[in-house]
Amino acid sequence: MTAGEGEQGTEPPFRVIPAAGRAISPLVFASPHSGRHYPASAGFDPALSGASIRSAEDALVDRLIESAPARGVPLLLATHGRAWLDLNRDPADLDPALIADLPPEAAGGPRAVAGYGVVPRLTGDGRPLYDRPLGRAEVEARLAAGHAPYHAELARLMQAAHAAHGMAILIDWHSMPGPGLNRPARRPSPVGPQMVLGDRHGSACATALTRRVAALLGGEGLRVALNHPYAGGWTTQTWGRPAEGFHALQIEISRALYLDEARIEPGPGWSRCQGLVERLIDSLVREAPGLVS
Repeated sequence: MTAGEGEQGTEPPFRVIPAAGRAISPLVFASPHSGRHYPASAGFDPALSGASIRSAEDALVDRLIESAPARGVPLLLATHGRAWLDLNRDPADLDPALIADLPPEAAGGPRAVAGYGVVPRLTGDGRPLYDRPLGRAEVEARLAAGHAPYHAELARLMQAAHAAHGMAILIDWHSMPGPGLNRPARRPSPVGPQMVLGDRHGSACATALTRRVAALLGGEGLRVALNHPYAGGWTTQTWGRPAEGFHALQIEISRALYLDEARIEPGPGWSRCQGLVERLIDSLVREAPGLVS
């Protein structure tokens, strides 16, 4: 966990890696939850461990997909951690139990009430992030510094892809807990899926795209589920507009495939997982236009 960098908001909480040369396909990749920088100004409870603060991260997903730009796909990566700001939530998903001066009519939905709104109240392992309430002005400043510019950049990338190719396909990359972990927000089965594809039950992208990704992953010997328990978040909902030429698919990767969760570093399956992700990227670059046309 890092702190201190960009404290005054001079640097956006994300980075963009453009496609090497020309973007050769309509694909755009994003990873909104793999950031691991936490500004000291976040004001987390000092009693929390770094591991607990980081427990909601999609740890190292950015490294799994880092070859995308060399393959002609631009990459948008969060640099700040999810505990600071959840970039895959509606900016109006505000937690009334966290924000002291939030009017009742401004309260968010069930996820926010459960502690996992756009500014989370709880860590991924269920501990309170703060020993104090936050003010609404503090939350709105965080949204202005992080959420708004991230989504403005994503919009720029998607619109550029659409202008160049007549369509744009967002792959939003995430991870999920591996078997045996028992976390309040996510309780995976020991024999549950290793990959979950979320297309908002067929509304966010062409069905052929979801089916082809499922087939490619199944061909790698993986257990693949569709839309359960992750059907796609706010980003998928926002950009899943197939009738307008914008397609969005969320991919969740089990961390048991690649991560040593205790150390938050590559595990014994890292090389195999990275290899199959790279083969999937190659197939998507080669086939994507035909899968949504």
